[in-house]
Amino acid sequence: MTSSPGTAADPAPQAGPFTIAQLAEHAGVSVATVSKVVNGRLDVAPETRELVEGLIRQHGYRRQKRPSRPAPLIELVFHEVRGLYPVEVINGVSSVARANGLGVVVSELGGSHVPGRGWVEDVLARRPVGVIPVFCGVTEEQRERLRARDIPIVAVDPTGEPGHDDPSVGTSNWNGGLEATRHLLELGHRRIAVITGPERVLAGRARLDGFRAAMDLAGVPVDPALVCLGDFQIEDGRDHARTLLRLPDPPTAIFACNDGSALGVYHAAAELGLRVPHDLSVVGFDDLPKAKWMIPPLTSVRQPLRDMAATAAATLLDLTQGRTPPKRRVEIATELVLRESTSPPAR
Repeated sequence: MTSSPGTAADPAPQAGPFTIAQLAEHAGVSVATVSKVVNGRLDVAPETRELVEGLIRQHGYRRQKRPSRPAPLIELVFHEVRGLYPVEVINGVSSVARANGLGVVVSELGGSHVPGRGWVEDVLARRPVGVIPVFCGVTEEQRERLRARDIPIVAVDPTGEPGHDDPSVGTSNWNGGLEATRHLLELGHRRIAVITGPERVLAGRARLDGFRAAMDLAGVPVDPALVCLGDFQIEDGRDHARTLLRLPDPPTAIFACNDGSALGVYHAAAELGLRVPHDLSVVGFDDLPKAKWMIPPLTSVRQPLRDMAATAAATLLDLTQGRTPPKRRVEIATELVLRESTSPPAR
C-alpha cells in the first residue's frame, strides 16, 4: 500500500543512493513529482518538496540513464552590485569562464548577506555548474539542496565562517590591517583612528585586529573613542569622520577599512576645511581602480579581488571534474600601495 505525501514510510536500509523511482516510492508520490523537485521546479507543494529533499539528503540521489547535463554557467552571487568591487570580481570569474567555454550569471541579494527562500529554486532551475557567493553566504538548507544536485560552492571573501566542506578564497586581512597601521606609525602618527566594517563580517574584524596588533606592538594605546564600527559605505565613512575630526583631540590619521569609507573620510575633511595629507593622513583598503584617481591619490592596501575571483572559479571547475582542491581555504597576500594621502603629522 502506498503512503500519502507527507507520511512516507521509513525506507529500509539499502546500499547506494536512491533512484528517482525509489524516491517516489518512499515519499508516496509520483515519479513526475519527484522529477519536478529534482529539477528545481516551483509547482510542487512545500511539504512534498521538503519530504523529497529530506530523502535526498538522507540517502542521496542516483540519476538513471543519461543524466541531464548542467548548463554551461557559473552562478555568481553578490549581496549587492554597487561600485567597482563587484566589477573586479566579475572580471576575475569571467576570465576563467571564457577560457572554459562557460558563461556567468550574476545574482544580487538586495543588500542581504544571506539568500532568501526562493533563491535556491531559481539556481536549481538554471542548473549551473557551480555557485560562487561573494561577501555573502548560503544557509545550511540551501547548501544541502545544491549538494543534492551536485552543484558545488566556492566562497569569495565570506562574511562569516564558511562551511567546513565548502572551499573559500580570501585575502590576508589581518596582515593588511597591520601593514596599514604600521605605515602610519612609522610616519610618526599616534592619534590614529580606524573605521571598520560590521562585527559579523570576518574581513572587517580581521583588519581591526591587525590595527590593534600594530598599535600594541608599537606600545601605543588604542583610544576607544577612535575606533568606529562602520558598514563599508561611503556615507558611513563620512559620518564617522565628521565625528572624529570634531573631537577635542582629533586623530591625525584615519585607517578606513575599505576604499569607500576612505572616500567618505575625504568628503568630511573637505567639509571641515582640512587638507589630506597635510592636516589628516588617510589609508584605505581594497585598492580599487578609483583609489589612484582620488585627490590626492589614496594610499591603500591592495586586495587582489580579480585574482581571488579567478582562483575561486578555477577551484569550482576542479570540483566539477571530481578533483579535490589541495587547500579548503586559500588566502592571497595583500600589498600596501603607497600614494599621496599619507605624510608625517603636522602637529
